[in-house]
Amino acid sequence: MPVSERVETIIGAVRAEGRTQLTEHESMAVLESCGIPVVARGAASSREEAAHLADELGYPVVMKVLSADLGHKTDVGGVKLDLFGEGDVVRAFDEIMEAVGAGRPEARIMGVSVQRQVNRGTELIIGGLRDPHFGPVVMFGLGGIYTDVLADVAFRLAPLEEDAARDLMRETAAYRMLTGIRGDHPADLDQLARTICTIGDLLVGHEAVEEVEMNPFVMPAGGSPVAVDALITLGESCGEGRAR
Repeated sequence: MPVSERVETIIGAVRAEGRTQLTEHESMAVLESCGIPVVARGAASSREEAAHLADELGYPVVMKVLSADLGHKTDVGGVKLDLFGEGDVVRAFDEIMEAVGAGRPEARIMGVSVQRQVNRGTELIIGGLRDPHFGPVVMFGLGGIYTDVLADVAFRLAPLEEDAARDLMRETAAYRMLTGIRGDHPADLDQLARTICTIGDLLVGHEAVEEVEMNPFVMPAGGSPVAVDALITLGESCGEGRAR
């Protein structure tokens, strides 16, 4: 199935449920369809399924609540890190359900996402949005907790070529970190440029997509870049979500 059809299939299923917010699992599926590297993961609706998934993925794993109603899962106890065995996974599943149920009882919980835990590295934010005046815009900068604290983010109109994506990166402090400081290996900047361009193409090619955010998109030391968290929002007025 062509990329555009796979993306539209996911969008159509979300629209059919009357939602504009994709779950993290659905958002990851869209990005993966576009060729963006995403963390190995799976969805589980029970503690038994979660434990089975964790065994398949290999420990340690991360577990996150799966809900289209929760943009910030950590704030309501919906994320558990450093799970090294079946007992950890089962306990984490129960704790997530209890915490989210108490903190956000109105939220629709579809289960949990179980992900292979990624080695630490430089955390980036890569995404984009549909500006009401300028149209599709992509963004790049430092991610994780630094997104709000340092506001190290730059923007460009989409679509864009890889040279323009590199210029975008150079406007940020993140770029200087990625080129290798104090003996660190430089990051794969070509891969990052292609990823930024792909986000731009996603926004340009699918009018229903209002906003995309990968935060963090992790560059592990000596490893391959990968999205470990993602959120895609659809616009209210693009009900058919058709591709151009």
